[in-house]
Formats: sequence, C-alpha cells, structure tokens
Amino acid sequence: MAYPSSLRRETVKLRTKGYSLKELSKRFGVVKSTIALWTEDVVMDEKAERRLLTVIKRGQLVSAQNKRARTKATEDRYFREAQEEIRLNPNYNKIICAMIYWCEGGKNAKYSVAFTNSDPKLVRTFLKLLRGCFTLDESKFHPCIHLHSYHSPEKQLDFWSKVTDINKQQFIKPYLKPNTGKRIHENYQGCISLRYFNNDLARQLMAVAKAYLSQ
Repeated sequence: MAYPSSLRRETVKLRTKGYSLKELSKRFGVVKSTIALWTEDVVMDEKAERRLLTVIKRGQLVSAQNKRARTKATEDRYFREAQEEIRLNPNYNKIICAMIYWCEGGKNAKYSVAFTNSDPKLVRTFLKLLRGCFTLDESKFHPCIHLHSYHSPEKQLDFWSKVTDINKQQFIKPYLKPNTGKRIHENYQGCISLRYFNNDLARQLMAVAKAYLSQ
C-alpha cells in the first residue's frame, strides 16, 4: 500500500519528539512494522528519550494492570461457576480432588498445578481424581522426585513413574536432599513434586475448593 509522503514526514517528526511506535500506529492507522521502517534512522534528543521511556513504562503498567484484571475476572468466574455446580449437581470426586489440592497443593496458581507429597496412595488418588474430573494433556506433567543420598535415583524413578503412570522421560532431574546418614527411614520412597504446567487448571481447582469451603 502506498502512503503519502506527508504522512511519512509527520510520522518521522513525531518519532523524533519521542512518540512510541504504538502511539504512531494508532494515530495514523499504519502497522508498527511500517512505522519502524520509516523511522529507523531517527535520532532522539534527551527530552524525546525521556518522553518515550515514560510512555513505555506507562504502557507496561497499564498492560500489567489489565492482565491482573483479566486474571481476577477469570478466577471470579470459576468461583461463581463452582458455587453453582456444587449447588445444583455436586461432583464429589471433583470436590475431593480440589480439597486434597487445597491442603497439599501450591496456593500460587500463576504458573502451574503444584502438588508435593511422599504418600504414594495419596499421590495416586489425587491423580486418579484429577484425570477423571478434568481434561488433561499428559505431556504437561513434569514431576521431580526429592531423594536422600541413600536412595537409588533409578529405583525411585521407576517407583514413582509406576505410581503416577507418567513416563519416566517426563521427570526432571531428581533433587537430592542433604542427609546426615544417621537416620534412614525404611520404606521411605522419597517425595514427589508433581507439576502440571497449566495455570488455568490450578485456578479451577482453587475455585472449587473455595466454593465448597464457602458453603
């Protein structure tokens, strides 16, 4: 698309004064990549650079505020939906799953579902409920086993892979905890930190637990 030369000159002029690419794109209706090409040789003075930095920081702040607002709106929606679901058709498996997570899982839903425990039965039960109540992408599981120096990483990896029914290739490098060697717990299989990298699922679990506890 051909643009008038006057538009290009005006764009360069404002860019010289410290206008951001986003501002210019919105002002003139031209994509940022084109404006970047037009203004690639622009040199800004100190005043223009200060203005540009202020605009960028303001934009970053607004973006962060909008992201937090969207996250809060999503969490509020899940909470209302969970309340209604519990009231009309309580899914006790989902409630039990959420309550186990409330007690033993990570409370920060920013990045992932995080569940850490050393009881194989509880870990197996949590995963059974989680898989039965939600649609999961199994490739997003990346567990880490926490072991002492007296453990065999290979043996414990086999053990926890069977407990969780998660492929050993998905486990990250084991974390070796310091141990004095004075106390060795018999039949202790180590601890597993389950990570499922989907923050939306974590928010749903927390919403169900909060809704149930609010009854």
